Amino acid sequence: MKITIITGSNRKSATSTRLAAHVGQLISQKGHSVVLFDLFERPLPFYSPDGVDQNHESIHQLRQAMQQADGVILASPEYHGSISGVLKNALDYLGQEHFHGKAVLSMSSSGGAVGTSSLQQLQAIVRNLHGINSPEWISIGGAQRNLLSEGLNGYEGGGQELHDRIHRVTSSFLELAAMVRK
Repeated sequence: MKITIITGSNRKSATSTRLAAHVGQLISQKGHSVVLFDLFERPLPFYSPDGVDQNHESIHQLRQAMQQADGVILASPEYHGSISGVLKNALDYLGQEHFHGKAVLSMSSSGGAVGTSSLQQLQAIVRNLHGINSPEWISIGGAQRNLLSEGLNGYEGGGQELHDRIHRVTSSFLELAAMVRK
């Protein structure tokens, strides 16, 4: 399968982007193709319903990756109880034709406790775009983010429980994506 991951941070070393890259590696190891669309590396112009900048190369690349995707992963930091502005901006460039009938896994990284508000908002957006929300999500926060910068040993108890959860949720998402694949 082809999986497109959109990382919605405007920060170079964002933990949400590192989480997305980690999950992308797990998916690649299972023999699937992964496109990681990093909005920090490929910023998009501000969305305008008037069609301004519709020919921008990054917009074309994002839409193409989404059209070809069998499944989608959306990763965002949690800012003030919400998804990042850059991810919302990217989603505004997309429509039902990019999400309809596709499995979507939502992920979040928060500096404080795990970020569930942003994940609930992502799931509402996915429903409005006619995507199929994965029944579980991945949310990391606080000291859990050390897993991504220091490895499992940097997290309390070696991080095995967190590691296992990331693997389980990723596998569940892939099973859903395979089941609903057109």
